[in-house]
Amino acid sequence: MAVTDDIATIARQEKALLFDGFDEDRAWWLGGLLRERAVAEGWPVVIDIRSFARPLFLAALPGSSPDNVDWARRKGNVVTRYHRSSYAVGLELQVKGGTLESRYGLSAADHAAHGGAVPVAVRGTGVIGVATISGLPQREDHGAVVWAMGRLLGVDVEDLPLQ
Repeated sequence: MAVTDDIATIARQEKALLFDGFDEDRAWWLGGLLRERAVAEGWPVVIDIRSFARPLFLAALPGSSPDNVDWARRKGNVVTRYHRSSYAVGLELQVKGGTLESRYGLSAADHAAHGGAVPVAVRGTGVIGVATISGLPQREDHGAVVWAMGRLLGVDVEDLPLQ
């Protein structure tokens, strides 16, 4: 599939994955789903779920490293800035050419337009935070977060796959 198809699919995912509310308990359930799957699959990942105000869930699994913590922070910063999935922002930059630094003056030390950070959006409110996983290839990082959000929300993300 073309990059533009993936961008359109991610936009549909973002519209479908809306919470009616999001609090510490929802963050815990979302993080728990991701952690449970990561343990079952043997993924060496960091899971970071936060509102824009504060961290709500953080887990580092065996095989992950401090670099994964930093990647999660940098990918999350992209969602905080653009209110879009970090993977979508990265794919859009691929189509347009350039980087976050060359196009927008954003430091690569603080921003990473790579897959794995997905906006936490509340119906009627908008984006209030970010759920991030780091440690897999970027497409798989993105897919893991989308899977867990869909599972928690009862949204069939199988209808919204990246090709």
